[in-house]
Amino acid sequence: MFQAILPLRGKILNVEKTRPDKILQSEAIRNLVIAIGGGIGSDFDITKVRYHRIIIMTDADVDGAHISTLLLTLFFRQMRPLIDEGYVYIATPPLYRVAKGKKEIYAYTETEMQAAIAEMGQGANASRYKGLGEMNPHQLWETTMDPERRIMKKVKIEDAMLADELFTTLMGDDVEPRREFIVEHAHEVTNLDV
Repeated sequence: MFQAILPLRGKILNVEKTRPDKILQSEAIRNLVIAIGGGIGSDFDITKVRYHRIIIMTDADVDGAHISTLLLTLFFRQMRPLIDEGYVYIATPPLYRVAKGKKEIYAYTETEMQAAIAEMGQGANASRYKGLGEMNPHQLWETTMDPERRIMKKVKIEDAMLADELFTTLMGDDVEPRREFIVEHAHEVTNLDV
C-alpha cells in the first residue's frame, strides 16, 4: 500500500568505471531503473519517477557502506534529480538488541547499548546485529521499516558529492590518492571490519 522493496544481492556495478553503454547490461541496475521509473542518464525524467522516497537500506558494516556508496554514485551520476529533489534516503538499522524477559531495546551506538543494559539491570542480554538478515521480520519492521519508528537520513547533494569523491579516491584506478587517504585517516579507525 505505501512502500515497495527491491532486494539487491551484493554490490552493484561501479558506474564510475563503466562506459554508459555497459551500465544497463547490469541486471541489478536495469531492475533499479525499471522500478524507479524515470529512466537513466540524459534521458532521466523526474516527473516519471514512481517513488518520492528511495531508501537505501544496507547492513551497518563496511560492505553495507560500500553498497550505499555505489548506489549514491549511481544516483549522483545517472539520476541526479533524485538527489536534487530530496528523494533519496539512507535507513539507519540498529547495531544492538538489548533484551531482558519480554522487554527489548534497540541501540544504534555502543553508548546507547550500554545505557540500555544499565536501564534493564542484571540479566540484560546484548546482541550485535551483523546484518539485516539476522533480524526476524518483526524486528526488521520495528526497527528499520515502520514509518512511525524508523530512522532515516535524507541524502543531500553534498553527501552524494562526498560519497562520489571518496569512491573515486578509494576505488579508482589511481593508487596514490588511496594510499594517501589510508595513511591520513588510519588513526581514526576504531572498529576494523576485515
